[in-house]
Amino acid sequence: MASFKVKGGLKLKGEIIPQGAKNEALQILCAVLLTAEKVTINKIPNIRDVNKLIELLGEMGVKVEQLAPESYSFQADNINLEYLETSDFLTKASSLRGSVMILGPLLARFGTGRLSKPGGDKIGRRRMDTHFTGFQKLGAEFHYDKKKEIYHIDGKNLKGTYMLLDEASVTGTANILMAAVMAEGKTTIYNAACEPYLQQLCDMLNRMGAKITGVGSNLLHIEGVKELKGTDHTLLPDMIEIGSFIGLAAMTQSEITIKDAQIHRLGIIPETFKRMGIKMEFRGDDIHIPAQKHFEIETFIDGSILTIADAIWPGFTPDLLSIVLVTATQAKGTVLVHQKMFESRLFFVDKLIDMGAQIILCDPHRATVIGLDRKYPLRGIRMTSPDIRAGVSLLIAAMSAEGTSVIDNIEQIDRGYQYIDERLNALGAQIERI
Repeated sequence: MASFKVKGGLKLKGEIIPQGAKNEALQILCAVLLTAEKVTINKIPNIRDVNKLIELLGEMGVKVEQLAPESYSFQADNINLEYLETSDFLTKASSLRGSVMILGPLLARFGTGRLSKPGGDKIGRRRMDTHFTGFQKLGAEFHYDKKKEIYHIDGKNLKGTYMLLDEASVTGTANILMAAVMAEGKTTIYNAACEPYLQQLCDMLNRMGAKITGVGSNLLHIEGVKELKGTDHTLLPDMIEIGSFIGLAAMTQSEITIKDAQIHRLGIIPETFKRMGIKMEFRGDDIHIPAQKHFEIETFIDGSILTIADAIWPGFTPDLLSIVLVTATQAKGTVLVHQKMFESRLFFVDKLIDMGAQIILCDPHRATVIGLDRKYPLRGIRMTSPDIRAGVSLLIAAMSAEGTSVIDNIEQIDRGYQYIDERLNALGAQIERI
C-alpha cells in the first residue's frame, strides 16, 4: 500500500490543466459498444478506474488503440458475448462500479447482458434499482442462474415507453438512455439527470445517429433508431478537480491559474466557493485564484450561519462537499456542511480534528466547521484515505498544515486524480510517493 509524504506550509504558484472528467469518461467509454464503427475519444484521464474499464472493454473484444497520451480509438465490431459468461468478466465488472453502464449498450445492440448477483434476494441495492427498473420498463427480463450466481438479462425486444425515474440517478439515466436509443418506438424519461456529463453523452449519441431531444433538461425524449455510427468526442475538464484546485489555492495561500476550465459548464461551483470568501478572476475560460491570506465565509441575508448542501444538478455536486469542508477550516466564520446524498462521505472529519480543525460532526450527514482565520494552523499527522474525495481533501489539509504528514492508502486518490503528486509538485508542492 503506497503513501504520500507531504511537507506542509508551502505556497504554490503557476498554471494547472484539469484532467478529463472521470464521471463522463465512464459513460462515454461504455457507449462505444453501441456501434461497430470506430469511436475516437480525447482527453481521457489516466486514472485507475478509467484504465480498468478500458481493459475490460479490450477483454470483451473491443479493438483499443492509444493514439496519444489522452486519446484512444475504440472499435466494437467483434464483441465476444461468450466472455460475458466467464468468471473473469464477472469479477472484473463487479470490482468497478462504473461497469454497470455496459449493460445498456449490450441490451440495445445485442439484446443480452450479464450481471453477477449483488447480494440479497432483490436485484441490486437501492442505488441500482433505477437502472434495473428502467430496463424492465423497456421490456428486458431478468433470469437468475443459481449455479453461476449471475443474472441473465434478455433485452431482445426492447420497446420505447414512458417512465418516471424514482431518482435522478446520473449513471441510471445514462444506462437507460443507452438502452433506449435503439429500442423500437419512442421512450420518454422524466426526472432524468441533466448533469453536463449526461449532456455530453446525449450530444455524442446524437452525432452517432441517435434521436434525443430535451438535452439539458430532466425530460428526455428518445426516438429509437436501428443502428449508430462512429464519431469523435472530447471529454469536459473534470469539475471536481477544478473545485479541488480552487480550495487548494485558498488553503495554501497560493496563486494558481486553472486553464481551460469551461466555466460555463461548472454551474454554481465557482459561486459556492465565492461564498466561502475565495476570490477568483475569470480570464476567458481560465480561472485565476490570487494568493490571499484571509477569506471570510458569508452568512445568509438575515445573518444566520451559511449552509452548503449537495443537490442534484444544477445544485452543488456532492463530490465537492469534502473540499468545501476542509477549506472552511482556515476561513473566518462558520458553515454547516450538509451531505444529503451519502452517509459515509463525512467520515474523514476525525482526521481533520486530529490535525487541529474545529469541527462538530453533528451526525453522518452534517458537520459544522468553525473557521478561526488561520489563528491555529493545522498540524501534520499520519492518516489514511478512506475514499477518493476525502483523500484529496486530506491531501489539501496536509499541504496547508505545519510540519509533515503521511497519507496512507493513496490508491484511493489514484482512482480519481491522475499524477496528482507530479502536477502539484510542478507548482512548488513537496509530495513524495513512498
